[in-house]
Amino acid sequence: MNASRYILLALKGCAMGMADVVPGVSGGTIAFISGIYEELLDSIRSVDATALKLLLKGRFADFWRHINGRFLLSVLAGIAIAIFSLARLMTYLLTNHPIAIWSFFFGLIIASAVLVARQVGHWNWKTLLSFAVGAAVAWWITIATPAETPNDWWFVMLSGAIAICAMILPGISGAFILLLLGKYQYIMQAVVDLNIPVMAIFVVGVAIGIISFSHLLSWLLKHRHDLTVALLMGFMVGSLNKVWPWKEVVETYVDSHGKVQPLVESNILPGTFETLYDKPALLAEAVILCVVGFLTIYGIETLAHFIASRKKEN
Repeated sequence: MNASRYILLALKGCAMGMADVVPGVSGGTIAFISGIYEELLDSIRSVDATALKLLLKGRFADFWRHINGRFLLSVLAGIAIAIFSLARLMTYLLTNHPIAIWSFFFGLIIASAVLVARQVGHWNWKTLLSFAVGAAVAWWITIATPAETPNDWWFVMLSGAIAICAMILPGISGAFILLLLGKYQYIMQAVVDLNIPVMAIFVVGVAIGIISFSHLLSWLLKHRHDLTVALLMGFMVGSLNKVWPWKEVVETYVDSHGKVQPLVESNILPGTFETLYDKPALLAEAVILCVVGFLTIYGIETLAHFIASRKKEN
């Protein structure tokens, strides 16, 4: 792997990490957009019994090649960097410029769904039904009310396993799943406080969840490709309900810093937003950023096709 690809993969990992800490945005969507989704799944899936045997025998070079170690290290390093540093920028933007950032995400996800639709080889009633199921599930998740849950080790581990499964699904936010499970603030505070025991238990759950679930998803993409891609596209479309820029706060909660934060929100029209909150809806800026998000994805896709065609010519 040359240095430029290593850096590019780390940047894609950063984008995934930034998305994963935002309730409502999926790191899996970013992986899908950036063209590393299936390689990521296959690399995670390669952490299997064979890899464990190689590791126990001390054949570290063979183990590293078997799990596509350079690829995984690049992406995971980027994710870690984002979670511990760049996530602060995302938090600032969501707090101070929510309409702008959600509008950008809205356009980004629309373009992503359109591009994913092209990967379905044949649309029929089965793929349409799969798409509808995915959209319905994602939409239901976005309107579900978070629950009060225990802080026991087993539930923290279970939360990690469930959340990571969601994180690698385009359109379903692992952070939002943690919010629904009542563990988002608890885990984020553990990261801020460097609470090693809680983080370690959570990471064990993440490892169990991602290794087991990636096998299933990888198998589905290989053997039921069109149905699986249609389902993933449905997840992305259903998640648009969460990233709509103008919202009315229905319920709130008090975070660990004593600040009141929105817990349950409902979508409203820009005009209703202006009337309700006596603030400008910033409709023009929202439309522009939505278009920018849409064109960004098409720009990435066009660039990827151009690079691929040049490689074929050479």
